[in-house]
Amino acid sequence: MTAAPAARSAASSSALGGETAVDEGALSTIRRGLALTPDLLRGLWITLLLAVIATAGKVVVPIAVQSILDRGIIEPEVPDLAYVAGAAGLAALVLLATATCNVLMNRRLFRLAEHSLATLRKRAFRHIHDLSLLTQGTEQRGALVSRVTSDVDTVSQFMSFGGIMLVVMSFQLVLATGVMAFYSWPLALAVWICYLPILVIMGSLQKRIRARYQVVRTKVGAMLGAVSESLVGSATVRAYGTEDRTRRAQVDRIGEVRNAQFAVLRPQSVSFFLSETADGLATAVVVVVGIVLGTGVLGVDLPGGDLTAGGVIAFVFLVSLFSQPVRMGIEMLSEAQNAVAGWRRVLGVLDTPADVADPAGAIDPRTGERVEPVPGATVLPEGLLDIEISDLRFAYPTGPEVLHGIDVDIPARSRIAIVGETGSGKTTFAKLLTRMMDPASGGIRIGGVPLHLVPYESLRSRVIMVPQEGFLFDTSVAGNLLYGRPSATEEEMHRALDELGLGTWAEELPEGLDTPVGQRGESLSAGERQLVALARAYLADPDIIVLDEATSAVDPAADVRLQQAIDGLARGRTTITIAHRLSTAERADRIMVLDHGDLAEHGTHAELVELEGGIYAGLHQSWVAHRAQR
Repeated sequence: MTAAPAARSAASSSALGGETAVDEGALSTIRRGLALTPDLLRGLWITLLLAVIATAGKVVVPIAVQSILDRGIIEPEVPDLAYVAGAAGLAALVLLATATCNVLMNRRLFRLAEHSLATLRKRAFRHIHDLSLLTQGTEQRGALVSRVTSDVDTVSQFMSFGGIMLVVMSFQLVLATGVMAFYSWPLALAVWICYLPILVIMGSLQKRIRARYQVVRTKVGAMLGAVSESLVGSATVRAYGTEDRTRRAQVDRIGEVRNAQFAVLRPQSVSFFLSETADGLATAVVVVVGIVLGTGVLGVDLPGGDLTAGGVIAFVFLVSLFSQPVRMGIEMLSEAQNAVAGWRRVLGVLDTPADVADPAGAIDPRTGERVEPVPGATVLPEGLLDIEISDLRFAYPTGPEVLHGIDVDIPARSRIAIVGETGSGKTTFAKLLTRMMDPASGGIRIGGVPLHLVPYESLRSRVIMVPQEGFLFDTSVAGNLLYGRPSATEEEMHRALDELGLGTWAEELPEGLDTPVGQRGESLSAGERQLVALARAYLADPDIIVLDEATSAVDPAADVRLQQAIDGLARGRTTITIAHRLSTAERADRIMVLDHGDLAEHGTHAELVELEGGIYAGLHQSWVAHRAQR
């Protein structure tokens, strides 16, 4: 028998790779992120052209001011109003064109960013579903959801505005420098000297900001995880009167996010302080040095001494044009660090290998393309499906082995019950059998095909597991049934319910099959939720059904109806039931008894009951005695 691939215990032993790229440079992270969202760069030259026009138009104000002052007002004996009006009108037209280009650029950026990041969200969400339950379980559900919501949002906010603004501001800085140098290169040099210290210090500050934003994103994920957990467990919180303790825990989480944000604020404040100081200093230098150069009060022929009054005023405007990209650049760089931190957490999900991969060829989350199928991938054959299990072993990460070399054959259409004490490995066995996880070693064959070579589409249509909790989605009863077979008609749903003996129950629902079930199906009782889950599985019409303690959480009255439905579901199919109640085991064709991960006993009910000193015999005697006392 072909052995299944070893479980990726090492990969699963750590949390989803949220911090996999902590030491990776910001530019490297951005390059990897852009590679995942190629649509963002589509028509980049158009965006840059619009940005260049929008930026170049900004210099029209200082140039117009200089020209109007010098040529329209100071030089002529009487102000040349026609020249002033013409220059002002031309400047207004240029500014109108600039504003139009700016609007078009922002609309284009927003559309491309949101489209690209929607693609990134879909890839991350799809990849999360490709991960095994074991890997998913390494992180709280809410924290996991935050990776495809709030973390992607940080990237969206930056890419729809901040990214191109860094390019625009860089161009504006160069343009302002060029115009200043045209008017007076010594004065332009003096302005640069005022800003030089902040440019030197910014590198160190940005590294600190980047590291602290990584903490912020992690704390936000933890906060959302805790909030999600407390909402899902609200009934337990109220039942045990732990509202105050739960609120305190939430307050602590929120406080951690606040403190992490404050930690980012400190280096940011230093950056803004240095920027404002440089702005004030540069303006003062321009006014003082400009007057000295323009008036020649020192009586020395200095470079740039031909600076006019209009040139000095224009220079003040140019300093503002120069300082704006410095201030915005600092802000955008901080936003970039937040986006990089969010991007790293998303990349951490995509970098986590799909340890239970579809042999038919899963979607590569980095490219969005389907990878080549695994050699030997084979759909399940038509007809009856026997199950062969050979030397099956499994160990959870960092833990001891929980299944120890199980060997068993399960004939097609047989009813198997699995019993054992809590922690004996029953649920683990069921998850391996339905390939929710892969074994550490050993193999499972269904219909002669190694389980790890069966494409998901074939496996999920022929082998279905009904979990213990009978999870329902927040839609109607019919909506949940359609998860079993999306193409099913209302008539087929009613027929399925009738065949399971649930027709009368469905008719008694307030709105029939259109009855809403609420979040997680909480508008229905535990037994009713399980009935819908069983009908959903029946409608899918699988060949093999795995039931994980389907009747463990219901009262005896509901148990009768559930057992009737289970009998209808099992008819003509291979049924493997994790039996919490031994009444289920009594009706099985054969019983598997697991004890601390070993297949301790295997046989019919009659054989095992008569086994002297047997585990099942002991469990059955205790169960019979307990029933007699009730």
